[in-house]
Amino acid sequence: MNATLIAVALSLVSAAAYASAAVAQARLAGRTEPDAGVLRLLGRGAWWSAVGLNAGGALLHVAALKYGPLTLVQPLGALTLVAAVPLGARTAGRRVTRIEWRGTILTLLGLGALLITAGGTAPHETLSLPEALAVGATTMAVVAGLSRPGTRPGLRHAAASGITSGVASALTQTLTVSVTHHTGPLLSRRLVIVALLVSAFAMGGLLLSQTAYRGGLGAPLAVVTLANPVAAAAIGLALLGERLQGGTISLVPALLGTVAAVRGVILLSHAQAQALAVTDPAATDPKSVAGSPSRVVIGSRGPVDRPMLRPEPGRTPVGGP
Repeated sequence: MNATLIAVALSLVSAAAYASAAVAQARLAGRTEPDAGVLRLLGRGAWWSAVGLNAGGALLHVAALKYGPLTLVQPLGALTLVAAVPLGARTAGRRVTRIEWRGTILTLLGLGALLITAGGTAPHETLSLPEALAVGATTMAVVAGLSRPGTRPGLRHAAASGITSGVASALTQTLTVSVTHHTGPLLSRRLVIVALLVSAFAMGGLLLSQTAYRGGLGAPLAVVTLANPVAAAAIGLALLGERLQGGTISLVPALLGTVAAVRGVILLSHAQAQALAVTDPAATDPKSVAGSPSRVVIGSRGPVDRPMLRPEPGRTPVGGP
């Protein structure tokens, strides 16, 4: 089977797993008292089911990174939002709204255009140690700048969260390709340092996402979803030799697809925030969101750092696109 088809199939199943986990976590959060402790959640089978779905989604995402380039795999993380729409509506006993349909269609059309232009070969290049360190230092500098006190902290923290998650995915691909292609010893200094960077950025994305959602869910959720693939794709195009199919002319459908997907993600994010406000008004209160992790789960999303705190489309692999 073609490597591109394998990557797309794995990404689709990964997004479905993340979306199912998000819905399960949302239902659990709705039935849990705001002041309930973590130990109480540990005794519930629904919570462990969500953890298992998140773990499965993360493993599938890592596998997809072995077969597909970052420019292909990371944007597909937005499918988590798309899959969550019918699942969430069915769970809540309501119909999918017109805005949700518009967001879904635009996101699918945009991703379809990106799939046509994305590189189709399996990844084979990896980051060298100097490149990995440069990526890490640049990412930390950008995050430090976005985390400085100022206006719109929620959106800036959301952008920082998406960037760190996307970088974690790019670094994870280096680990995956190096291990599976046997390009060096498993405990080489390069792979150990890259693994440490993955862990640091995954945890950083998790913490940044939680602070991002304190002032609201819709706009920060959209920023996280979009910043993730942008950061990963930038590394893939600049350092890993990834190219768009069709040369320069392919930039036109790629840009059009990006615009459509961006608009679709924004619509879906706002629709989810509105649905949350209707079903649980307290969850949209900044004090409630900041003080209760079980509330954050309902409107959150993420790739590697998904379990419990934020189900995120994408893209980072240890909890995620």
